[in-house]
Amino acid sequence: MELVRVAARLFRDHGFERTTVRDLGEAIGMQSGSLFYHFRSKDDILTAVMALGISSTTEKLEQALAQAGDAHSRLAALFHVHLNSLLGDNQAALEVMLYEWRSVAATERAGLIVLRDRYEALWQQVLDEAAAAGLIKTDTRLLRRSLLGSLHWTVHWYRQDGGLSVDELAERMLALVLRDQHSMQV
Repeated sequence: MELVRVAARLFRDHGFERTTVRDLGEAIGMQSGSLFYHFRSKDDILTAVMALGISSTTEKLEQALAQAGDAHSRLAALFHVHLNSLLGDNQAALEVMLYEWRSVAATERAGLIVLRDRYEALWQQVLDEAAAAGLIKTDTRLLRRSLLGSLHWTVHWYRQDGGLSVDELAERMLALVLRDQHSMQV
């Protein structure tokens, strides 16, 4: 697991193509050849990084949704979990998933797409519930894509020392999509 987290940081910071097996070995404190006791190839490490990022975030979202009571709370959970994962402990792995997709071997894409679709299905379900409750407009498929795209972009501009905590940012972004009668005063 530590190897995958270290690989995530290296792939994010230097790019998958520019990160060598030697770089990975040095960063984890083992001979580069020893990595292959755990993985068949560098490509397999990339897949593991991406799978860790999306699986961990999906598990956190499932837990948050199970604890949320109403449609508004479930909608808020989407924003909070996504941003806390993306801008927190899963940041490197999720950035690799977002920006190194072209480097994934074609044989590995199908499994990662299943994981991504599972996560997006949770989003779709909650957005549909929120639309049925009158909290948001009804074009939830386009809204899901727009929201995920804009949330993903926060890795480029959000700064922890910028005046808003991640949770405050989540609440502000949530307020942007709520219909007026449900908007929070921010």
